[in-house]
Amino acid sequence: MKRSEIPSLDDLRALEAVARLGSVRAAAAELALTHGAVSRRVSKLGADIGLPLLEADGRGVRPTAGGETLALATGQALGLISGALAAIRTSAAPAPIVLSCERSLAMRWLIPRLSEFQDAHPAVEVHLSTGGGALDFARERVTLAIRRLDFALDPGWAVTTLMLERVGPVMPPSLRQAFDSGDYVALGSRTRPQAWQKWLDGQPNTPRPRSIRLLDHHFLMMEATLGGLGVALAPQAIAANDVAAGRLKAPAGFSPDGTAYGLIQPRTSATSQDLSALRTWLMAQAAAL
Repeated sequence: MKRSEIPSLDDLRALEAVARLGSVRAAAAELALTHGAVSRRVSKLGADIGLPLLEADGRGVRPTAGGETLALATGQALGLISGALAAIRTSAAPAPIVLSCERSLAMRWLIPRLSEFQDAHPAVEVHLSTGGGALDFARERVTLAIRRLDFALDPGWAVTTLMLERVGPVMPPSLRQAFDSGDYVALGSRTRPQAWQKWLDGQPNTPRPRSIRLLDHHFLMMEATLGGLGVALAPQAIAANDVAAGRLKAPAGFSPDGTAYGLIQPRTSATSQDLSALRTWLMAQAAAL
């Protein structure tokens, strides 16, 4: 069909709306036109193709057989155009980066800093999920993961060391004297039940606690020590903000426990410019500790 034989798209849309909605008035409201403008467009379309498209139906109008056929074809064509536009926009938009991080590290280290990355890279969409240990990148739709490297690593993963795990006792200033005298409760996490004993074995001059109590997660342990319930053996990354703000003291400092956190992604996955920027920022944040 020659271009000159194709009617005006605006006129076709007017006919399609009238046929679908059953009245010129409803079509005018949908198209944000006047009643007269819609009537003129349909009349012009009929004149252009040489066929009547509407006929009287009581006080209203209805499409003729030819009008119904043309309106139906127009609706299908507009649907195809809308679908193509949606597909183009979806493929053109960069997929969000899904970053999986261990729960306590996410809550106390990553989330308080993440706005800095978003401010520097407002066009990069980062979705945060929490989880620990092994994961299925494809099934869980994860782009990049931060994990403590204390489990078997899949040979199909590319692993970059993010930071060494360093731990040490932290406490509110009010518990410092009790810690120095050995009159304190040691708070730990059930995810690392032997952590206190291992740390104490390497610190023969540190007074032993009255007892050791384990909580389900490190973030609960940190809330407990902030509430004055005891001295927490905390990873440096998890305690860093509170130590810097003076809410907690770390009199013995932080020492490596033999493990590290890593950035993990499948070897077969591509590293986009956005993902590279996030990786670089994460490495810088870890180095700042």
